[in-house]
Amino acid sequence: MGRGRAKAKQTKVARDLKYRTHETDFASLAQELHGDESTQAEKPEPVDDSDEYDKWSDYSDSSSRD
Repeated sequence: MGRGRAKAKQTKVARDLKYRTHETDFASLAQELHGDESTQAEKPEPVDDSDEYDKWSDYSDSSSRD
C-alpha cells in the first residue's frame, strides 16, 4: 500500500530528466575534467594527525585505564 504515490513521483522525475533540454557548458566541463591549473583551488594545509588528548596523557593515572 502507498507505493502508487512514490512510483508516480519517480516516473515524473524520470520523465523530466529524459525530456528536459539541458544547456551544458562543455568548455568548463572539459577544464574541470582535465584539471586546468588556472581554475583549481589551492590545496588545503596538511592536518596535524596527533591526537588532541596526547598532551594530557602525562596527567592520566596509568592504573585507571581499562
